[in-house]
Amino acid sequence: MLGWSAEADSQEKGLQSVTSQVGQVNLSAGDSRVVGTFRTPAGELAEDDEPAVSSAEASLIQKLIRSKLVKTTSDVEVQRRDPSSPLYSIKTFEELKLRPELLKGVYDVGFDLPSKIQETALPTLLADPPLNMIAQSQSGTGKTAAFILSSLSRVDESKKYPQVLILSPTYELAIQTGEVAKQMAKFTQITFTYAIRGSTFERGHTITEHVLLGTPGKIIDWGLKFKFFDLSKLKVFVLDEADVMIAQQGHHDQSIRIHKKLCDTCQMMLFSATYDKEVMEFAEQIIPNPVVIRLRREEESLENIKQYYVLCSSVEDKFSALSNIYGGLSIGQTIIFSHTRKTAMWLSMQMTKEGHAVALLSGELTIEQRVAVLERFRR
Repeated sequence: MLGWSAEADSQEKGLQSVTSQVGQVNLSAGDSRVVGTFRTPAGELAEDDEPAVSSAEASLIQKLIRSKLVKTTSDVEVQRRDPSSPLYSIKTFEELKLRPELLKGVYDVGFDLPSKIQETALPTLLADPPLNMIAQSQSGTGKTAAFILSSLSRVDESKKYPQVLILSPTYELAIQTGEVAKQMAKFTQITFTYAIRGSTFERGHTITEHVLLGTPGKIIDWGLKFKFFDLSKLKVFVLDEADVMIAQQGHHDQSIRIHKKLCDTCQMMLFSATYDKEVMEFAEQIIPNPVVIRLRREEESLENIKQYYVLCSSVEDKFSALSNIYGGLSIGQTIIFSHTRKTAMWLSMQMTKEGHAVALLSGELTIEQRVAVLERFRR
């Protein structure tokens, strides 16, 4: 069970007293990799198995769940085409000499100190003249904030046309990135628009927003077919989730078509969660003379969360154990994982009857519905 309140440490003794109320349930703290898994009787999985999740959906859901929950400790490996020009890192955002309104936005979003990848990537991305970058890092490492902050710093607010293009494999990821960017630009006059499914303009329209976020097909339509904006005027081009982009049919070639229309002075960045051969071949086609940053994740730790394993003989016993735990501890928010949709629905109804506010998250929901559920939960 994830999401125990921050007071979990001080309540650990209370949890031990709850054990006696659970009856025959055996509660023990330890290093179990399965936390709060709610399994149904054998055989049920075959008739209620979850459908496969696409790489784009997995990336989005992982980002939402990991946000402010998982702390990653990593080593940063930097490869530079020009070894005579060394890189340096920073330990505070003040060292970046950002515009005051951007620095204010960084703190307003909730960043106090740079993450590992931000320490190294931001000075490089903010260098003058601009440097291109290929960065490999897992979700939750701060890479999105890194490329957003560096991109916003390049915008000239007096020029009313797109200067930054952030390309994402799906419209859900584009929207999520845009929401972060808008928060960070809260104290500036920088404007945004989305080139995604459902967004339309009349023929002859000219885009005046500074930052454009979208998917490859829509960007090609707007930039090459309808001429809503001029790709050659872009100052910054970001290709996010390159590994997911490759997995989407057609996105590889579309990204290359977009790249060919960029000017030579456009700063280019590519980010990927993996660093395999296919991704690197794609990256080398898109990003000329890059600084390459690889984030080697050593371990993950869940802060303020205790892990327990509860042995139960039936689904009813498991629900009884949950009820007793909720009765003995003050729990703010919880994520309960079940093996099947059928069990999740049953558990949702049972907990609702007991007066809990419950939201159901399962594979039968659309990605938009799942994102909405997670966003409501986080608020």
